[in-house]
This record gives sequence, structure tokens and C-alpha cells, in this order.
Amino acid sequence: GGYIAHVITKHSGASAYYMGSVVSYDNRIKETLLGVTSTTLNTVGAVSEETVRQMAASVRKIMQTDYAIAVSGIMGPDGGTPTKPVGMVWIAVSSAEKTITQVFHFRFDRARNIELTATNALNLLRQLILGKL
Repeated sequence: GGYIAHVITKHSGASAYYMGSVVSYDNRIKETLLGVTSTTLNTVGAVSEETVRQMAASVRKIMQTDYAIAVSGIMGPDGGTPTKPVGMVWIAVSSAEKTITQVFHFRFDRARNIELTATNALNLLRQLILGKL
């Protein structure tokens, strides 16, 4: 976890616009820190549209930022199921006005799935900021 934060903070001056991140592998962190409801986690699971929607909205409020990104997925090589296969990733980007979600299905190894997740998450954020979403 934390690859999106790495991509952002590897650039000098990132502290001018980047507040921080939460890597919430465990559902208890999603619930207690990010306010994802136990009902959501028990009914649709951590890798779901509703979970990333709740995570993004909470992170934006907690960090008092204009925008937030949330990601939950199965990067591989293990952990997939027939309904949530390896490479399935939900991404949410949130502003005060709206939260946009999108599901992706990557078919590569773990490292490449993580890279593609970060690239697509940052691109969704870019589109939201530019008013294209």
C-alpha cells in the first residue's frame, strides 16, 4: 500500500499540495478511522464501489482537503474470487461537490496492477479537477 503517495511525494515540493494518506489494509481501519460502515463491509465487501466512496469522502474530511482518492482492490497474485478476481480495483475520487467511482480489471502481475491503479487514480483526479467528470 501507499504507492499513490509514493508517486506524489517523490517530487520536490509535494508538501505544498499533499496532506497525507491512509493505508487501510484491515477492515477495522476502514471502519474506525475512515468511517466505512460495517454494513457496507459485510454486505458488499472491502473491494466495492460503496466502500471506496465512503473512504474517499472520509479522507477528504479528515485531512481537510479539496480532493481525495480512495482505492480498494485485489492486486494479486492471490486473493481473487469468481466475483472479485485478481486485478479488480475500485477507485473513487472525491471533491466537495461530487464523488466519482470507477472499476478497473487489470490482468498483469502485482507490481504492474499497482502501477496501473495509481496511474488511473491520478488521472481520474486530474479529470475531476479539470471539470471533465
